[in-house]
Amino acid sequence: MGADRTDITGRVALVTGGSRGLGRAICTALADVGADVAVNYATRADDAEETRARIETAGRRALVVQADVSQAAQVAAMVREVEAALGPVDILVNNAGIARPKKIEEITEADWDASIDVNLKSAFLCCQEVLPGMRGRRWGRIINISSLAAQVGGFVGPHYSASKAGMLGLTHAYATVLVKERITVNAVAPALIETEMVLGNPNLRPELVPLGRFGTPEEHADVVVTLARNGYVTGQTLNVNGGLYFS
Repeated sequence: MGADRTDITGRVALVTGGSRGLGRAICTALADVGADVAVNYATRADDAEETRARIETAGRRALVVQADVSQAAQVAAMVREVEAALGPVDILVNNAGIARPKKIEEITEADWDASIDVNLKSAFLCCQEVLPGMRGRRWGRIINISSLAAQVGGFVGPHYSASKAGMLGLTHAYATVLVKERITVNAVAPALIETEMVLGNPNLRPELVPLGRFGTPEEHADVVVTLARNGYVTGQTLNVNGGLYFS
């Protein structure tokens, strides 16, 4: 039982939005502890290939797979492709997301729909697609990448905050149902990590963080790896925010 809880060597991980930023760091960190990794991307194929190279440098198998994870048919095709190339998905990291900062009065219905579809609906679709296999094997890890915005509102807007808060409800609901089947479901809520979105926003400064600096993608990925390797933590939200919010 101890090895089952901690050793993920040879397990297959699927990371949505894995081509760059937080996703790339997660893919690399999972490979470093022995997982084979499927890298999902939407549009940036070159970045996804760079992530693949890092996984293979770590000595693990890698697959790059393009899919719009807000579309059910594309999610189904993606999972079949991963299964054929690498094997059944044991670890799902729902990392794909968009952030479109807007003032409240400027948010359109299209902005709302896009945020919900890409940030929340995608997690639901991916979970539903991999869960039959996980339940059949009675082993699985689902890790949903939410945000500090789910808890305190954040810097993007209510459309983004609502989508990320929805991920927490999704996490709790799946965790409750699956707890007897050795499938854990958790969320990670990062804030002000050094990504394109944060570094490209002049309103986001390191001094906003009590710790006095932005977090690194690797520090965030460490938490994801911990959840992937732990069989006793489920239904939780782990905050990675340098002291911006305590729970």
